[in-house]
Amino acid sequence: MTDTEERQDRQPEQISHVVVRFAGDSGDGMQLTGDRFTSVSALFGNDLSTFPDYPAEIRAPAGTVNGVSSFQVHISDHDITTPGDAPNVLVVMNPAALKADLHRLEQGGLLIINTDAFEERDLHKAGYDHNPLHDDFLSQYRVVEIPMTTLTQRATEPLGVKPRDAERSKNLFALGLVSWLYSRPTEPTIAWIENKFKDLVKESNLAAFRAGFAFGETTELFDHPYEVKPAQLPAGEYTNITGNVALAWGLVAAGQLAKLPVFLGSYPITPASDILHELSKHKHFGVRTVQAEDEIAAAGMALGSAFAGHLGVTTTSGPGVALKSETMSLAVSLELPLILVDIQRGGPSTGLPTKTEAADLNIAMFGRHGEAPLPIVAAYSPANCFDAAIEAARIALKYRTPVILLSDGYLANGSEPWKLPVPEDLPDISVSFQTEMNHTDAEGNPEYWPYLRDPDTLARPWAIPGTPGLMHRVGGIEKQDGSGNIDYSPANHSKMVHLRADKIAGIAADIPPATITGDADADVVLLGWGSTWAAIDAAVQRTRRAGTKVAWIHLTHLNPWPPNLGDLLRPFKRILVPELNMGQLCRLVRAEYLVDATPITKVQGLPFTSAELEAAIQEALS
Repeated sequence: MTDTEERQDRQPEQISHVVVRFAGDSGDGMQLTGDRFTSVSALFGNDLSTFPDYPAEIRAPAGTVNGVSSFQVHISDHDITTPGDAPNVLVVMNPAALKADLHRLEQGGLLIINTDAFEERDLHKAGYDHNPLHDDFLSQYRVVEIPMTTLTQRATEPLGVKPRDAERSKNLFALGLVSWLYSRPTEPTIAWIENKFKDLVKESNLAAFRAGFAFGETTELFDHPYEVKPAQLPAGEYTNITGNVALAWGLVAAGQLAKLPVFLGSYPITPASDILHELSKHKHFGVRTVQAEDEIAAAGMALGSAFAGHLGVTTTSGPGVALKSETMSLAVSLELPLILVDIQRGGPSTGLPTKTEAADLNIAMFGRHGEAPLPIVAAYSPANCFDAAIEAARIALKYRTPVILLSDGYLANGSEPWKLPVPEDLPDISVSFQTEMNHTDAEGNPEYWPYLRDPDTLARPWAIPGTPGLMHRVGGIEKQDGSGNIDYSPANHSKMVHLRADKIAGIAADIPPATITGDADADVVLLGWGSTWAAIDAAVQRTRRAGTKVAWIHLTHLNPWPPNLGDLLRPFKRILVPELNMGQLCRLVRAEYLVDATPITKVQGLPFTSAELEAAIQEALS
């Protein structure tokens, strides 16, 4: 058999899943590379989960560890929820990427290295005092050394591309190589390049991608390619979606379901800005977006739009929540529907703007002056951000209250397949504006009382300014229940405080009860919220497959809690509460239900791995 025939005979080895991590300098295009590999895998039919990992600085020094940008994607032929604990394959474009991410690679994993970047200057900037390619430093991995920059320059040289410009396409070479290695179809990527770029840049990227794919086919560095078959997902039409896009689409859908125009007042902040970008594309659905001069103005605009009869929304991250707190307190007093979307990130202050954390539960619960309770909804996966947005809007509109919707950077930037919903299956959340007088004075004259409440929801009527005869005042000064007149009396203030609290507490009867996943008779239960869902799901499944009983309760409504939560928790001997903070939900649960809950905390700017939670379960059982 000739060498050519042997190479052609290398049939793909079938594998059930693979975790690939692309890592390089923030200017190397690793996010684009990972995104394209993800998109092609989604089109191929794999289930998937991603974890983009950005530098925390806008432009960290090139070639340094702080400047490394990574993208991890887990593709499989079965249902998955996490981007994987440890990559099976790590592609590094320079020494800094090797230093930053090598510890993540599994023992014996495949390490693909762009050797052209391992010059003395590059090694020094990454903090190496020697070249790790020249000793046994990498002996525990399967190392494949490839001069990607040189090969890219050779592939693009006939096009007249200058070497420096050709270097910018080396990420497409890496994408072509890994696409061959895991039997990804090339047509979608080629079509994307042709539509995305123009002229010489397009031709250079096409040449680099094809060269990477051809290199995989012809080199003897790999025994054979691999293939992950499509997953057997439930029937339906799917798209790959990030959490921020899903949340934006959920807000668009909420506007349609409520038959209201949507107004977004926002100020750009990582990692929430993509919601503003996405919503600005949907004017044809009655969406209006304004990039305000600051966070306070953005919240004020959104509240003003709610007063005018819109679905008012403002988006931000932790620092912006603090700035919007006075407006949110005003919204509680006005009793108007307003959604504050908080895409949480590492704090305090600027903190870790591109890294994930879920430490804003306390400020969401208590971050207003006076007694100002409001509902809190937390999304748990990128696709679930769509449903969470609709649920937040439903509650805000039905109960005339501001609502905080919590997501985080892990969900916002991560992606997964999302089954497109059937519009007819979505809830009707439409509202009726007040158009008639609703009260009669002592002389029998009809009048409008802006705080005359619905007996079931305690929601006040919503009258659009300019409705004939329904002129009224609202404001932050305490008002009298019913009439809305200013009333400072002690008895009235006490009554209004209790009414507002009772309205929020009453929402508990209008949300699904908490449910137990796993073994209801287990000794240990995990209580989770938000993005811990993925790692908890994987850890619980693995633990139960190993023959150990464990239960799990996950919360999407954090205020009020499901009314049966206490009854579900009390029978368990051990309650573990995994959180990407220092134990905020755990303290609240202990105070509310007097149960011996134990926090499992992580504040590294990273999500939990399933292995970390498996270990915590085993420790609790020992």
